[in-house]
Amino acid sequence: MHPAAPNPRIGRALSLALVMSLLAAGAAPAQDFRAASPNAPDQRPAFAGQTRAPVIQDKTELRTTVIAKGLVHPWGMAELPDGRWLVTERPGRLRLVGADGKMSEPIHGVPPVAAGGQGGLLDVAVRGDFAQSRRIWWSYSEPRENGANATAVATGVLSPDGAQLSEVRVVFQQQPAWRSSMHFGSRLVFDRQGALFVTTGDRSDATARRLAQDVTTTIGKVVRINPDGGAASGNPSLQRALPEIWSYGHRNIQAAALGPDGALWLVEHGARGGDELNRPEAGRNYGWPIITYGIDYSGRPIGEGLTAREGLEQPLYFWDPVIAPSGMVFYDGALFPEWRGSILIGGLASRSLVRLTLAGQRVSGEARYFQGQWRVRDVEVARDGAVMILTDHSDGALIRLTPAR
Repeated sequence: MHPAAPNPRIGRALSLALVMSLLAAGAAPAQDFRAASPNAPDQRPAFAGQTRAPVIQDKTELRTTVIAKGLVHPWGMAELPDGRWLVTERPGRLRLVGADGKMSEPIHGVPPVAAGGQGGLLDVAVRGDFAQSRRIWWSYSEPRENGANATAVATGVLSPDGAQLSEVRVVFQQQPAWRSSMHFGSRLVFDRQGALFVTTGDRSDATARRLAQDVTTTIGKVVRINPDGGAASGNPSLQRALPEIWSYGHRNIQAAALGPDGALWLVEHGARGGDELNRPEAGRNYGWPIITYGIDYSGRPIGEGLTAREGLEQPLYFWDPVIAPSGMVFYDGALFPEWRGSILIGGLASRSLVRLTLAGQRVSGEARYFQGQWRVRDVEVARDGAVMILTDHSDGALIRLTPAR
């Protein structure tokens, strides 16, 4: 059943009430997240600062404004030139949300999705030429034969009234399909050359996870494609590999962003422990499931219990216990000058907004905001510098964060 588009007056009243109740929660971040014991206490980082970075002594107070509520497990968002936001709902709906909280009816033309578990309509992205082309891209779990499914990416043109998609075509299909409702990835990031990075997952299944090491598949990979489909030029040449593969050995990547250095950065889910920050380089192997700083959900080691092996890349940073990362952006706005250059990450299990500071390619500090309050599914920076977050609930919300004073 589709939720009705809210009455703008009611939406504003709800927003005001919620803002008043949430202002206290937007105070300076609590600093107790370092107290939790690791799931794998006997594991040791490969270098100093690879985990449990110093807590950032940040006294920033945040004002929260609820732009829209009633979104059903919202997953991804993209800002349009007119200030409205495209927002996906995992059951398969794409909507437009205005700054006044007005939410459109579901946009027509989205292909069927395999909704269930972690599957459904996932990320959405636009390019800088949207005002001319009106073209958008989205990722989703695509139904395949015999009950299988897989991550796919499609593109289409949004009508001037925002009600309809046309010229819809699929530009990427993960191979092989798998009968699983888990670990689809998937974030979409355009690079400076105009190519599209697509992150995927290992499908969670114990057999499928081994395919993260198999470069004849796109299970557990970062792929780099032309926006109209096909492998992008400049991809690495790996023996026997599919030409769209950029990097491999990944578990489940639900957070990715282009850094100020022009490189792709990502944060991927571990199991119990082992969430990883990586800056994937062309042709490199990031180790899953051969090495990991996590353990299995049963408490047993994963594989041989290794955290390092020659030829396999180390994460720049890892978390144990996990934050369960989803959504990521580098802050470059005007409203929080002290945050410029920081990475902002949505935390599902940590129920927080996570901020990392960097010294080169090393994490120098970590802070968390709204701890224990929301499953933050996605995070973006609006053109005016506000931080936008999506909360992943059956009654999810698009929330705007600005300085309290």
